[in-house]
Amino acid sequence: MAKDTKDLEAAIHDQTNLVPFKERMIIFFTLAFCMFLCYVDQNGITVLLPSIARDLNAADTIAWAGTSALIANTVFQVLYGRLSDLFGRKKIFVGCIILLAISDLVCGLTPNKEVLYVFRGISGIANGGIIALVNMIISDVVTLQQRGKYQGIIGSFIGFGNAAGPLIAAAFTQHSTWRGLFYLNAPLCCVAAALAAWVLPQSMPKVKFRETIAKIDWIGLFFSTVAIILVLIAISDGGHGTPWDSAETISMLVIGGICAIIFVIVEWKFAKLPMMPLEMWQNPSVACMLVQSFFLGMNYYSLLYYLPLYYQNVGGYNVMESAVLILPLVLVQSATSALAGQYMSFIGHYIETIFIGFVVWTLGSGLLISLDADSPISHICCFIIFVGFGAGCTFQTTNTAMQAHCPKSQRAIVISNRMLLRQLGGAVGLAICSAISGNVLQSSLPPHLQYIADSTFAVPDLKTVSAADRTSISTAYADASRTVFIFCAATVGVALLLTFPVKDKGLKREEDVIEEKVREAEAEQAGQNLEHVNSADKKKPSLITRFKTWRDSLVKTDPITPSRKSSSAQLQSLDTEQVSPNSLSKSSLNPK
Repeated sequence: MAKDTKDLEAAIHDQTNLVPFKERMIIFFTLAFCMFLCYVDQNGITVLLPSIARDLNAADTIAWAGTSALIANTVFQVLYGRLSDLFGRKKIFVGCIILLAISDLVCGLTPNKEVLYVFRGISGIANGGIIALVNMIISDVVTLQQRGKYQGIIGSFIGFGNAAGPLIAAAFTQHSTWRGLFYLNAPLCCVAAALAAWVLPQSMPKVKFRETIAKIDWIGLFFSTVAIILVLIAISDGGHGTPWDSAETISMLVIGGICAIIFVIVEWKFAKLPMMPLEMWQNPSVACMLVQSFFLGMNYYSLLYYLPLYYQNVGGYNVMESAVLILPLVLVQSATSALAGQYMSFIGHYIETIFIGFVVWTLGSGLLISLDADSPISHICCFIIFVGFGAGCTFQTTNTAMQAHCPKSQRAIVISNRMLLRQLGGAVGLAICSAISGNVLQSSLPPHLQYIADSTFAVPDLKTVSAADRTSISTAYADASRTVFIFCAATVGVALLLTFPVKDKGLKREEDVIEEKVREAEAEQAGQNLEHVNSADKKKPSLITRFKTWRDSLVKTDPITPSRKSSSAQLQSLDTEQVSPNSLSKSSLNPK
């Protein structure tokens, strides 16, 4: 089975397509725009939850607006790596953007909470694909050494999306309707899909649908889906909606655990093209960073969901003010992500950036534990700046570091599994935080206010209660938030400890340097040919002609294959002044 898997992986089409600088900038603008919309959709809803709960009479179930998206995102993450390997990055990417546009439109038009939860789940599927495929496309169009720089730029747009989402949502909530966020995002997603279809390079040949779809590990997907859904539902409701010792909770945990074990066995022994190859866990550095992604997701998503609730329920701030108070975290994360990526690419190493990031992140999360009902806002903003700095130093750099430890044939799989574990960590973290905060609220609130603990995401109307009850509510939410912050500090602390076994292999690969020189030579030759045609015609080409020439340069009909046969042939035709023969040995052109 292992030999069959290696043969199938070797047969996967290499979608590496290094492009010239100008085209690269257009591609990255498109990817950044798509990521911005994705995170606006993903994080804007955190501010909308209280308004949605009141409007749709869903105070007791509104947590599922976030949890359903995370569960769906998590379930399908494991599939995107193989789908993009088999059908091509571009097709799957554009399809995910269109799916997000449809789901946002339906969420805006939803008549009830059930439809909302279903299509928030569908939007989670789409968001997961967009985020994972952006990272895969980056790995196709730039070398490993440059990857940190460009992923840092993408990371800054993620921060902008995290900042803009709550602000836009708050503006719609206060001045119009919570549905406005979805009405705005849907047409913008259509624009993004058109841009992606236009500018992204396509190096994937046509495939036979039936033969290709049969290669997908459907059995593994089934058992992983059942395991994730049952375990997350059990954790979310356990001790809050349903007692931990109830037959319902225990049965879901047991069945989910059994399905998880079966999934591992299927991936290990039976799947010919596994979605989670167990051999990648044999590399200690990759294994540590995969587990690290799980704990990173637990901390980050929990803070993004619960900080606005702390501001509103403890500080008494309105929706817009709570969105503004998140800005110190996300803006610092944006700036730090760009700078950390540039620094990592400049020095050619990653471990020190990752280590410093997790140290500062742990410090910031630990300081949040000291907050209470009377903490000044300046302290809170200072603490979350530390969190933003740490997140900016680690989010994209860990992605690049993992790619440095894996072969090209497993690059997409490693990226998708990293995203799977990060999203799974986020879903588990939110479920745990919902359970522990709900339990703390039940024990802290007086008997006549126990109804507030039915939903930790619904904000009570403090104007309708007495001053004494208002104080009780604020104190109870402060206690619940402190419990969440303790949990978050512990998770990022574990992520910090997992940094120590990671080895720094550096970012420079000889094969990437060779490919880049080949692509640069191709681009230069294309430019010379165009100049020759122009001088012969004595006439400037039309706009349509120039567009076709540029578009053809993006689509490589004969991309570089793993065997490097085409690279070798092209290098032999290059001018010796452009690429010195001494710098390109025969062994480097034909790696085993």
